Amino acid sequence: MPAQLITRFKDITAEGAILELVIWKVPEPVPPTDHGYKYRAVYVVDGIRTVGFDNERGKGDHCHLDGKEVPYTFQGVDQLIEDFIAAVAARRTP
Repeated sequence: MPAQLITRFKDITAEGAILELVIWKVPEPVPPTDHGYKYRAVYVVDGIRTVGFDNERGKGDHCHLDGKEVPYTFQGVDQLIEDFIAAVAARRTP
């Protein structure tokens, strides 16, 4: 089975920030993860990644928050999207 695109979303806000989310269902887990998804989600403000979630080969599931990389526990696509939205909302200026 080839990789299957689950969702792809990209938006540029009125303030010029970039929101992008891409999720693939993959035939085999991306090492060292044990789930069948490859994903990246990013929020960029003024050219700086403020929020990022991904599962890079060799690193596994993790997120980038305010310049720091921390482990992330992947609990499914819906939860990933909710976690990304919440992290972005916590950092957006009113």
